Amino acid sequence: MIRGLLPLPIAKDLDVIQPTSCCRALGTAGAYCDNCDLLLGLEGLHVTAVDRAPDLLTVTVESTPGPVGCPGCGTVAQEHSRRAVRLVDAPCFDIPVVLLWRKRRYRCREDACAMVTFTEQEPDLVRPRGLLTTRAARWAITQIRREHASVQGAARQLGVRWRTVWSAIKPILAAAAEDETRFAGVSTLGVDEHVWHHVSTKAPEEGGRGPKELTGMVDLTVDENGQVRARLLDLVQGRTRAAYADWLEARGQEITAGVDVATLDPFQEYKSAIDDELTDATAVLEALHVVALGTKCVDEVRRRVQQDTTVPRPQGRPAVRDPEHPASRCGEPHRQAARADRAGLRRPRRAREGRPDLAVRPAAARRVQAGRQGRGPQDRRTHRRLVPLLPDPRGRPPRTDAAHVEGGVPGLLRHRRHQRRHRSHHYLDPAAGRPPRY
Repeated sequence: MIRGLLPLPIAKDLDVIQPTSCCRALGTAGAYCDNCDLLLGLEGLHVTAVDRAPDLLTVTVESTPGPVGCPGCGTVAQEHSRRAVRLVDAPCFDIPVVLLWRKRRYRCREDACAMVTFTEQEPDLVRPRGLLTTRAARWAITQIRREHASVQGAARQLGVRWRTVWSAIKPILAAAAEDETRFAGVSTLGVDEHVWHHVSTKAPEEGGRGPKELTGMVDLTVDENGQVRARLLDLVQGRTRAAYADWLEARGQEITAGVDVATLDPFQEYKSAIDDELTDATAVLEALHVVALGTKCVDEVRRRVQQDTTVPRPQGRPAVRDPEHPASRCGEPHRQAARADRAGLRRPRRAREGRPDLAVRPAAARRVQAGRQGRGPQDRRTHRRLVPLLPDPRGRPPRTDAAHVEGGVPGLLRHRRHQRRHRSHHYLDPAAGRPPRY
């Protein structure tokens, strides 16, 4: 026991009336696990079983039992049977989820009723004859809208095919497109084009995809928290004045009158539509296009100055500045010296000190270097013929005794070759495979 702490009283006769398991009453009549239902998050449905495979989570659910009236006559129906319906739900715990809904089937007690049997329906759970739950369809739309996912990517995460996802989200998107309430409260309206395909622009009836450019309208209104909404309002085909003007006219005076600022890119057709339909709005260019136009002007000026101050050059060679241009005269002495060095005409520094005999040394040295690069008897003869032409660096007159040079140079070359072979064996011990010890 820790010093300074009082011992806690322990009840000897503690009767545990109910077990601690959350599923203590599962399976009994009218009892479900509240924690499992909370984790599922579907109102009106209760979890009865859970099965997890390596790549799939299966949850069995059912609705709360109770009296149900016949849709035809309103008489209280009698429970007839059940059947399991497989529904795809939103992913959970990084794996796809499948709901097995044990739907109840009822029989009408009234013999004269045309509705003999019917099945229970949950409009908030899934649409009639649907394969995806409403929650899964909303999840797929969120992934496409906010996470930039494709329909195929959402289908891969749900564990279904592309057509299954599209058939579930298409009615929801169509209903959202018909809802005009999304245009209310728009004070800053943006417009820009969008290229959505790069194939044939023929009509879909002729095998094409129609116009490749779309005009998109975006809500750029700042909310009460200082955040830009940045909502895509609509897309229409074409990038013309008529496409934008017709869309504004279709919205009506109630919506267009509330637009105070209309942003656009530098396109005259959009500007004409704004002048005609949004007479009270202020047209503003987007910051992105303003920066792009300014950068383009700077590039054009830089390119023009570069072309004016340089002469055309062959392909693959650096540019040579025009010496007649005023901007090129400041560095002309250095460029003349560089050209003299490349041509072999510039005198070394010692020539300035009264040593004109060394003025031809750079060119002669290059000829000797060119002779040394070759191999064979002809190159050796060329080398012997060039050596006597070299001036003596100590100021003495050049040697004219060719025989002396011819006899000395081959011996020096043999000495160098022997020295290289000696160095290669000097640092490696052939027996041990490592440098010798001294």
